[in-house]
Amino acid sequence: MLKRHLMAACVALGAAFAGPASAQQSTQPSPTLDAIRARGALVCGISTGVAGFALPDSQGNWRGLDIDLCRGLAAAIFNDPAKLRLVPLATSTRFTALGSGEIDVLIRVSTMTMLRDTTLGLRATMPYFYDGHGFMVRADAGIQRVRDLAGATICLQQGTTNEQITADYFRSINAEFRPVVFERADQAIGALAAGRCDSFGLDAGALAALRSTMANPGDWVVLPERFSKEPYGAYVRRGDDNWFDIVRWFTNAVIEAEEQGITSANAEEIRRTAANPNTRRLLGVTPELGQALKLDSAWAYNVVRTLGNYGEMYERNMGPNTPVGLARGPNNIWTNGGLLYALPMR
Repeated sequence: MLKRHLMAACVALGAAFAGPASAQQSTQPSPTLDAIRARGALVCGISTGVAGFALPDSQGNWRGLDIDLCRGLAAAIFNDPAKLRLVPLATSTRFTALGSGEIDVLIRVSTMTMLRDTTLGLRATMPYFYDGHGFMVRADAGIQRVRDLAGATICLQQGTTNEQITADYFRSINAEFRPVVFERADQAIGALAAGRCDSFGLDAGALAALRSTMANPGDWVVLPERFSKEPYGAYVRRGDDNWFDIVRWFTNAVIEAEEQGITSANAEEIRRTAANPNTRRLLGVTPELGQALKLDSAWAYNVVRTLGNYGEMYERNMGPNTPVGLARGPNNIWTNGGLLYALPMR
């Protein structure tokens, strides 16, 4: 008898902790998502201009990996990538703009770091691009290693992790350098081209992107050494778990689509014929993923059929057939030797 009473008490206690808590969590409203829907558009913070990530074309239309991710997030919410307002932000003001509510999400070549994630009132969601700090110099400067830049003048961008990384490196080799700090990357690259600096220190992917916009890209080389880990991720404000989940799992979904071979060209056919439970969940044939995020069941399908999977976005904006010409490298999916690995969507 005592044993039965103890078992009943344990079951009741488990229900008391699991039931109401899960119910409360599943019905918790998202003030950010509610505001986006009421406004009729997502407001996405982007850079002021980095080729391959976010840069206006000759018609003034923004293009780049960050732009495609902003558009994809709008498609996940509205089934319409055009329901979007882009806000270009300087490096020094990007996190303030997010914290103040000026934007809903920051997708802007921003490294995920512990202190940013824990001290700014913001949350980093999930990496969508892996990079590392590098240095660009003139190809004919005779510089083979970064150590050769001892005593050099180096352009840097204000408010980035690259300032500290550069200072730490030269301190580690007991060498001096002269920093020249600019608010925007285009200002720094202009100073480098004009000869005001001997080198520009920035994430290597961004350097390759900026080199593609210079008058004679072949005159410049990004040195092969890397001095940091720079995983870029979208940032959101703390305190809105549902919105954090949406941005995180949206990023995961475009990687998962590439892993499964789902593209903008075949998404409709695969959705119609798929028997694989993982594929059916991802494309909204069964509704549980959308229900968990408080989105339409076809949210991920709407993204992929409109903008493609992660690989399509990358190749369109940064791949070998673009001016940036950056190989996938660590930004390939894990089965192809890269670091991108989608978390299970079940």
